[in-house]
Amino acid sequence: MLKRRAAVARRRTAAPKRGPAGKKLRVGVVKRRSAAVKFGTKARKRRKTGGSARSRRKPAIRFKVKPGSWLNWGIDAGKKDAGDHPIGGEASHQIALNRIWQETSKAKHLSSWPNYWSAAKGYVQGYSQVSGIHAENWVLMPTGKTVSAVLTVMNEEDSVLSVVQELRRLPLKELIVVVNGSEDQTFQKVRSGSDALVVYYQHRLGHDVGRAIGSKLADSDIILFVDGDFTIPAEQLLPFIASVDRGTDMALNNITPYLGSYASLDAVSIVKRFLNLVMGRPDLASNSLTAVPHAVSRKALETIGIESLMVPPKAQIKALLAGLSISAPWSVDVISMNKMKRFNSGERSPVADLIVGDHIEAFGAAFEKKGDRLSFPDKLRKRHYAAE
Repeated sequence: MLKRRAAVARRRTAAPKRGPAGKKLRVGVVKRRSAAVKFGTKARKRRKTGGSARSRRKPAIRFKVKPGSWLNWGIDAGKKDAGDHPIGGEASHQIALNRIWQETSKAKHLSSWPNYWSAAKGYVQGYSQVSGIHAENWVLMPTGKTVSAVLTVMNEEDSVLSVVQELRRLPLKELIVVVNGSEDQTFQKVRSGSDALVVYYQHRLGHDVGRAIGSKLADSDIILFVDGDFTIPAEQLLPFIASVDRGTDMALNNITPYLGSYASLDAVSIVKRFLNLVMGRPDLASNSLTAVPHAVSRKALETIGIESLMVPPKAQIKALLAGLSISAPWSVDVISMNKMKRFNSGERSPVADLIVGDHIEAFGAAFEKKGDRLSFPDKLRKRHYAAE
């Protein structure tokens, strides 16, 4: 027994083993990271036991191209097209370059907007470097169809030129500005500071009437609607244009993520949601034609009638009744950016009352077309027994 204890004591006090560099080694300990590097593989975490082999298998990783790579691709493509496709003799350099961009980019399947923005940005940079045309700030559109923008403004002298300049980054066929009831220098600024088609009314037309007037003047396949309260980056308008290009008739702004929980909704948001629900489109939530930006097709205008745009919920219901395609493809936060004015602030503001009334008018049009119960038929009651 004493000999055994002495042997154990000698082992404990023995000098520690040292490696080639004279460093101490911990016996029985393997550094996973070192071993992994040695064998050229990443260290794997120990998996939990149990479960099928399929559930433990890692999903396949799809190859993704980073936006920076698309930027470089765009620069190279733009330089090449500048040599192969000069646009110096074209009436509109923007529209001509957008046409060439369509041919170059259509085979690349730019499925995400960050990739598209990067590729298009690089393309105009590359084209500008070789051609000498200052196109660096242009935003090319993912459509070969013609696009008009309708901008309605009233007392927006501080912001209107910024909005116009941003819209001019797009290769629009026409930009129509409807100025109504302005008591400041809005009209003078737009007329002197842009080449837009300006329609001026000295008196106030009322909400949304300007959109209908602008639509009557527009001569394009796609009409984009914006307001002059604040500037929206041109890149953020592309999803609405692209949605209509792909077959949607009304591309709405998806403002639902900015509204909060149902308990916090105001009367306007609730009535918007209710309209979509009773029309069989609960997926649209509180998204409505009352909120900008949005885009519509020429087919939609011809189907519902341009005058319907004066009452946006009515126009939306007419579109749904006609079987037109409506979606909300993109979200722009107009809730926090919208100006607080004496007409649109408060639970019972004049604007809130107007919008609720618009929805009541829209319901009336739906009742005339689909009956008193709309998309909720009564299949349970035998009403004719009580009527006898």
